[in-house]
Amino acid sequence: MAACPFNPASETIADFIFRNGSQQQIRGNPENIPCLDYISYDFSVIYIPLETVEPISLRSYSYYSIPGLYTLLDSSNMEASGIISTFNSPALSNKGRGTLIGFIDTGIDYTNPLFRYPDGSTRIASIWDQSLPEDTDIMPPGVPDYYRASGASYGTEYTREDIDQALRSDDPLSFVPSTDTNGHGTFLAGIAAGGSLPEQDFTGAAPECELLVVKLKPAKQYLRDFYLIPSEAPAFQENDIMMGIKYLRTIAYRLGRPLVILLGLGSNLGSHEGTSPLSIMLQDISRTLGTATIIAAGNETGRGHHYLGNIPSGQERDDVEIRVGEEESRRGFSVELWSSTADTVSVGFVSPSGETISRIPIIANNETSIPFLLESTVITVNYQLIEVGSGRQLIFMRFKTPTVGIWTIRVYNTQFLTGQFHMWLPVVNFISDETVFLRPNPYTTITQPGNTNSPITVAAYNHLNNGIYIHSSRGFTIIGYVKPDLTAPGVDITGPAVGRRNGAAVPMTTRSGTSVAAAHVAGAAANLLSWGIVEGNDTIMSEAAIKAYLIRGAQRNPALSYPNREWGYGVMDLYQTFLHLRE
Repeated sequence: MAACPFNPASETIADFIFRNGSQQQIRGNPENIPCLDYISYDFSVIYIPLETVEPISLRSYSYYSIPGLYTLLDSSNMEASGIISTFNSPALSNKGRGTLIGFIDTGIDYTNPLFRYPDGSTRIASIWDQSLPEDTDIMPPGVPDYYRASGASYGTEYTREDIDQALRSDDPLSFVPSTDTNGHGTFLAGIAAGGSLPEQDFTGAAPECELLVVKLKPAKQYLRDFYLIPSEAPAFQENDIMMGIKYLRTIAYRLGRPLVILLGLGSNLGSHEGTSPLSIMLQDISRTLGTATIIAAGNETGRGHHYLGNIPSGQERDDVEIRVGEEESRRGFSVELWSSTADTVSVGFVSPSGETISRIPIIANNETSIPFLLESTVITVNYQLIEVGSGRQLIFMRFKTPTVGIWTIRVYNTQFLTGQFHMWLPVVNFISDETVFLRPNPYTTITQPGNTNSPITVAAYNHLNNGIYIHSSRGFTIIGYVKPDLTAPGVDITGPAVGRRNGAAVPMTTRSGTSVAAAHVAGAAANLLSWGIVEGNDTIMSEAAIKAYLIRGAQRNPALSYPNREWGYGVMDLYQTFLHLRE
């Protein structure tokens, strides 16, 4: 692909996920589109100036060609995970040596001592900062040949040599200006891969691995507007995450190292059965030996964001009530309905003032906008009779400036078989806690891409009282996959903070959430890969093998049945995993 005539990271450029070989997802001939990034055998990203494309809607573009938006999943722990016990065993104390853990997140504070060797040099093999340069009128500098060949047309890469040069200087940021202003990426990197600080009673789960870092650029405003997401919410594009995965795999292949990918991000968009482009990519790479993906389950339990509906035979409809709060009344929100494969449903509405919109006829791939007479509200409804990824019917609804109060979505069963359907409101961070379903269902709340079958999806618990984290998302998936797979510490966990250091001490903070739990499992997976591939005990170790090893060593409560919707197959215990290997 020739150099792009514009910067794809610019707010004036629209991004589309393109299924390679298809000619129907994007208006126009992809061969004539001036800028394209290859992601994988299945997918590419096409970049087109916004002013030249039709307004973003499901009438003009397929559901999965519009990048979904993802957010962060966080709101003495190593001992509870059985990790410290392996450090104390001479035969098992590899501490992740020879492996790579890749982070696709908010970046990293590369100056932190936790990510440096004792001689002061970096443990970070490379950083790809998608957000640099900030001036979107300037084309990014060219990336290395091995990466350019597979298509990378935005962002800036910093190699180990670049980072070491910065660390030797008095002003590191003048050489490598990549930072982590949020702190989420630095925190997860510290939990999974941070070095040991005995004086502060801290160690990462794999303190001798090396790190690969992708700093995601913020989601573009046109996508925030389409999904009605607050401009200040941490939001990241699906295609950027996919490009980040490709980058991690490229570097790991070049270095010849086993790779663990950590994803502490999630979304309520999609069918929740692992059919999104990101999920398809993750499922595909699960077949690569020496690679494992660890995904946070989500923090959606108790949030009121999932509704499970059922329209029995002979019943006309199910009335789904949503309480809309002040914040959403100013901006709006979206909601998705996914029916079973065999059912077809349609919708109508009742406003808080009682104004009724009767059943909207189903017209395939058509968009209907409904202005209300008594409220300054417009609802846009799009029927996708067969969504291409899942085969299910999708109804995508956008509420613009809805009146505060109780809104009712009337769901009519047009073609009955099971009568069952699911609805999801946006994930935490994308919607206020005032806007909820009045009769929510607490299950099937694993966020995307945690519903993907092969990767390891992690729930969170409190290792001090052995209780499940109150918001840890619950399974199983919509088609019965066992998710979460495992549970790990994720409540009030101490890890590195960003900011000024007081002398030699590393600033610390506490965070909770399933992304924190997933970081523990990522470190454990690196330890397993080090034992298996680097040390030659299992040189063909796969993601499936890592999952099986960890499941067999998991701690299980005899009072519970397994697999469990909250706990998966139990609480990760790496030491017990190694003991089982001995049997």
